[in-house]
Amino acid sequence: MKKFSVMKQIADLFLKYTGERPESIEELPSSGSNRRYFRVKSGETSLIGAAGTSVDENIAFIEIDRDFKRKGLNVPEVYAVSEDKRFYLQQDLGDLTLFNAVAKGREAGSYSAEEVELLKSAIKELPRLQFVGGEGLDYSICFPQPSFDERMVSFDLNYFKYCFLKATGLEFSEIKLHDDFQKLSANLLEESRSETFLYRDFQARNVMIYNGAPYFIDFQGGRKGPIYYDLASFVWQAKANYSEELKRVLIETYREELKNYISIEDGLFYDKLRHFVLFRTMQVLGAYGFRGYFEKKPHFLQSVPFAIDNLRKLIKSKPFYEYPYLQELLTELTNMRQFNDIAKERQLEVRIFSFAYKKGIPSDTSGNGGGYVFDCRAIENPGKYDHYKHFIGTDKEVVDFLEADGGVLKFLDNVYALADAHVQRYIQRKFTNLMFSFGCTGGQHRSVYCAQHLAEHIAQKFNVKVILYHREQDIEQIF
Repeated sequence: MKKFSVMKQIADLFLKYTGERPESIEELPSSGSNRRYFRVKSGETSLIGAAGTSVDENIAFIEIDRDFKRKGLNVPEVYAVSEDKRFYLQQDLGDLTLFNAVAKGREAGSYSAEEVELLKSAIKELPRLQFVGGEGLDYSICFPQPSFDERMVSFDLNYFKYCFLKATGLEFSEIKLHDDFQKLSANLLEESRSETFLYRDFQARNVMIYNGAPYFIDFQGGRKGPIYYDLASFVWQAKANYSEELKRVLIETYREELKNYISIEDGLFYDKLRHFVLFRTMQVLGAYGFRGYFEKKPHFLQSVPFAIDNLRKLIKSKPFYEYPYLQELLTELTNMRQFNDIAKERQLEVRIFSFAYKKGIPSDTSGNGGGYVFDCRAIENPGKYDHYKHFIGTDKEVVDFLEADGGVLKFLDNVYALADAHVQRYIQRKFTNLMFSFGCTGGQHRSVYCAQHLAEHIAQKFNVKVILYHREQDIEQIF
């Protein structure tokens, strides 16, 4: 559709609905779809005009929106629709998306309490959208089909294979990959509820903050489907930069609200979610490949390293041995130099050491001259007692001893305050290396305990690479 023709159609619909000619029509930035949006104003009236080339997709959005609005869900009201269903007017919710509202935290690598509350306010609404929104919904109007089924899973997996995987140049066996794709599809479709709404693209860019509350847009691809897909979409959104701790908080916030509708045993819930995170991440990479490699849209190519990071952490934290060839292939993919180089350029690497003072302070191989060095020798020493001489600072016996009088906990509280401020500032300044070292007499008990706890703390709170070295114990761990 030519721009002039589209704007005229929007203007005519605005006139028909309001009785006024628009004083201004401003096209809004486009997203990944072929729909176009315009802000149309006359006096105090401001509406959003939408132009979509797919009539069926437009009908799906309009009908789902009207059903949700009747149920009291936070969606924009649709005011008027053209006779040919190619254009419609909807409520203007402003310009503040949830994604932009938490931009400072995303860029800093650590979200403020206010930003976390905004994220939680959105995820709290997801069960209502899924259960209340899905109840009695006429799924026959959904586009391109009513439900999430084997065919739709196959489409998305092939999207990843042909639009992303092949574009990387990575060699692979289509037969072996197909076999594992079939196993994954069976797991995804193993449990499906008949009346839950699958939003399909539930993520921070599709949440508007209007009058302080979250409102939801762009659900025209919604259909009947399992609850896990939308949770995976939101929590593992590629560029969101959520820490592992924040992911846990968002998931638990969702689960608390979910109890109002259904009870799911912990083990089953997390096992099912894990498979959907894998599936959604591959689907997103397929979309990025198509929009970036084929449509030449740079925004999508810039998002690829973030999705690869999500995939790398996922397959490493708990490998998908159920799909042996897929696990092997994804490991090779995430280790490809073109993705590793990009990740290294932008990600802070925090190295944490435990050591014995008598063997010297660890040297800084990054060339930045070292960082914090903490002396743990004022903490009560279990090494004075024969019982503890065969244990190290990660063993329960030593942990219990050190925590008994609380001294080590107070010590680490001070360390955490310094470390958090330093890590956050280094992320903001785009630095790539930071070092913390903990020393004690033998590098066995106190320093090991402290280094281990700081590594776990930083890895949970910030989206950075953490490498832990217990030098005297010859132990290395990567978070």
